[in-house]
Amino acid sequence: MSVDLATVKRVARLARIAVSEEDAQRMTGELNGILGFVEQLSEVNVDGVEPMTSVTPMAMKKRADVVTDGNKADDIVANAPNEDRNFFLVPKVVE
Repeated sequence: MSVDLATVKRVARLARIAVSEEDAQRMTGELNGILGFVEQLSEVNVDGVEPMTSVTPMAMKKRADVVTDGNKADDIVANAPNEDRNFFLVPKVVE
């Protein structure tokens, strides 16, 4: 796949980026180089290669996916000027 000057200008317009004629010419070459590298990467045989999270084998640290209230309600409302049963009390505003 290759990118031409019209495609670069169209993408720039869609992204609402002002691109001069010189920059569009330069970007055409750069984008074609990037796409060529991506095509080269697709030629690599990765059958049987597992995805990695690190360069060293390690187990992912996971926490239990449970819903809790955090058990910190008292700490959260400790500095509140007014609270009632762990809820913030705010003045009533009537306009």
